[in-house]
Amino acid sequence: MSVSPAGRTLPAPRHRRVNPLTLLAAAGSAAAITTAAADWVLSVAVVAACLGLSAAAGTARRVVPAAAAVLVPLGLSLLVLHGLFFPEGRTVLAEWGPARITAEGLQFAVQRILQLAAVVLALLLFSFSVSVPDLVAALSARGVQGRFAFVLASTLTLLPAIAGRARSIRQAQESRGLVISRGLTSRVAAFRLQAVPLVLSLIEDAGTRAAALEARGLGNAGPRTSYREVPDSVLQRAVRVLLVLAALAAVVARVVQAGANG
Repeated sequence: MSVSPAGRTLPAPRHRRVNPLTLLAAAGSAAAITTAAADWVLSVAVVAACLGLSAAAGTARRVVPAAAAVLVPLGLSLLVLHGLFFPEGRTVLAEWGPARITAEGLQFAVQRILQLAAVVLALLLFSFSVSVPDLVAALSARGVQGRFAFVLASTLTLLPAIAGRARSIRQAQESRGLVISRGLTSRVAAFRLQAVPLVLSLIEDAGTRAAALEARGLGNAGPRTSYREVPDSVLQRAVRVLLVLAALAAVVARVVQAGANG
């Protein structure tokens, strides 16, 4: 703790905070290594680690539903595609005309689902755990163009912003007498009434942000300064280098193996 000139106690700086670039390197490396390895044991380990870390960080309530929204439809499509139409399948479990359920097809589909789950959970854990202002400041401090940093930050905050805007529109319409029942027809009609103002408000908000960013010199070239200081350390920089090298090594090994197998 320290004391300001005005006599107020200031909180001690958090020197041990993880740099957002370290989180980005960890998530990207986990996704790359899991994809290149294509091993179900590694995929299960990554999934378990992501779920444990999200529970420890208090983001599991957001990570798990978002991951389910992505993985359930993709997983079902993989099961149908590879489970019924797998040309290398030999052990036939059931057959309906040209469609065959094979053990090899189901095994391949499950492996791909686990692999996809590991990648999705790693990226979602990063997006729900990282401090977007810190990430933008860290990227800008390393010479990354302001436009790219802003696009990355906007991508990470897009879904929460859309969900919040849709919730506000729904509450405003319900206060004016809109009644949404549990029937499918009522929900479709309510979605149509909410989609139009949602899209128009997002377009208007994008134009307002673009004008504000241009007025603040986002597109101008030259050195930039930031009032936000993001902690970093030699250890974290070394860890980031090792993570990137490990990801590159995994990709190269996968390419060499694929070439050797012909």
